[in-house]
Amino acid sequence: MTKQDVINQVSERTGLDSLTSRSIIESFFEVVKESLTEGEPIYIRTFGSFILKRRAPKVGRNINQNTAVTIAAHVVPSFKPSRDFTDQVRAQGITVETKK
Repeated sequence: MTKQDVINQVSERTGLDSLTSRSIIESFFEVVKESLTEGEPIYIRTFGSFILKRRAPKVGRNINQNTAVTIAAHVVPSFKPSRDFTDQVRAQGITVETKK
């Protein structure tokens, strides 16, 4: 599903025109990005949390040059689904195809 598909479904379900739905969804994304950029997590009950996760420094390898590369500590955005959301998805019994 693409962002346009989401916009179309929101538009159908709310009865709003496509441009208004697009504006609302784009605004939501901007709020999430701005909040996480400022270090503030977002908690949405029954849906999930947008949080920041800290990654520790580590040593990686550049296999082309066969050298060790130090990867500095950094922060990455993450989404953690709520228990209700996870249980709802599990109840559907959907299987996901894995790449080999």
